[in-house]
Amino acid sequence: MPDVELVLRSTRVITPEGTRAASVAVADGTITAVLPHEASVPRTASLTDLGDDVLLPGLVDTHVHVNDPGRSEWEGFWTATRAAAAGGITTLVDMPLNSLPPTTTTAHLRTKQRTAAGRTHVDVGFWGGALPGNVEDLRPLHEAGVFGFKAFLSPSGVDEFPHLGQDRLARTLEEIATFDGLLIVHAEDPDHLDAALRRGGPKYADFLASRPRDAEGTAIARLLAQARRLDARVHILHLSSSDALPLIAGAKSDGVRVTVETCPHYLTLAAEEIPDGASEFKCCPPIREAANQGPLWQALADGVIDCVVTDHSPSTADLKTADFATAWGGISGLQLSLPAVWTEARERGHGLEDVVRWMSARTAELVGLDDHKGAIAPGRDADFAVLAPDDTFTVDPAGLQHRNRVTAYAGRTLYGVVKSTWLRGRRIMADGEFTAPQGRLLTRVP
Repeated sequence: MPDVELVLRSTRVITPEGTRAASVAVADGTITAVLPHEASVPRTASLTDLGDDVLLPGLVDTHVHVNDPGRSEWEGFWTATRAAAAGGITTLVDMPLNSLPPTTTTAHLRTKQRTAAGRTHVDVGFWGGALPGNVEDLRPLHEAGVFGFKAFLSPSGVDEFPHLGQDRLARTLEEIATFDGLLIVHAEDPDHLDAALRRGGPKYADFLASRPRDAEGTAIARLLAQARRLDARVHILHLSSSDALPLIAGAKSDGVRVTVETCPHYLTLAAEEIPDGASEFKCCPPIREAANQGPLWQALADGVIDCVVTDHSPSTADLKTADFATAWGGISGLQLSLPAVWTEARERGHGLEDVVRWMSARTAELVGLDDHKGAIAPGRDADFAVLAPDDTFTVDPAGLQHRNRVTAYAGRTLYGVVKSTWLRGRRIMADGEFTAPQGRLLTRVP
């Protein structure tokens, strides 16, 4: 075993067994031991005493649109991963669309990897994309190391990434099931969307009416039926409607292999509070009414919803027009996801151990990285976030690291200041200052 190089000490370390005072020993970028708080420090190691600040495992965000290459004016690997590091996120998985080309062939994956190489402040993996015409590309992409395949059941918003109809969904899922891959799905039914009332203009209520809850419910029901038929693995992306929860809970109890995520904006922002014309709040599915939030939180507590991810989906500021019908739909939340979730979680009686489970342990498990990420335990990567959970700050867009500093959280006072972020035992961010990029490009573990 290599000599211990670093010991991080805190009165509050969140481990899989609970929160305790501990000293965490690190060698060669890996956690070697979680020791009693006052354990002696090996002569080979330096000590960083964090006092009462909380030592968390680095967060794992499995739903990020980096948009690079091709739409790098919207976002890029350098800026997205700086924002991640500023928010205590040490691993992210990039979505296959909004970049040009989309990650739908192995050649396109190589293009994405070349673009990212040397420019990531945190570790980055990649999802592949499932389109109507690329079934033959899915196995090669799987073998090349993507973590799964993203599909839309309604139009994606970009022409180069068309959605799957029900026949194509079945064919795609049949193929993915042959190698026990994972299909991750934007589940809104296009017929329900087409039938919904649509009005242009600045009123958020009109936009909300155009993305009804039953669009999610119908699409999820059809996806679960296919997963049940094929015994296939599926993951429901960015669940916004609590109406679908009984259906999901029933499928899980029946043994359907389904996991579910929701997002900070669905848990913390409410339709009633969104000003007309404020399209920084626009996303699809939409932010729903305040009464929708309680059931989502309860589903997290019960394990019906598995995890919380950002769905960071930025654009240039000019695309965030005052017309909700035409404005780009996406919430930029990488840097603020931990404080946003923690602020609401503490009000609802949840602890930081819950937040770590939803935003680190279960996301690492979703993409098969739980042997390396997602916990402070021997053998895991020495990825950490140091949090002052009782400190507050008011969100100033000028202090954000993502490329276009538009945010739905502007002016909000949040609990939880990320003091520093560590990647494989190296401090990559401290008090808003960053090192040179230290991130690696990840592939699915066979």
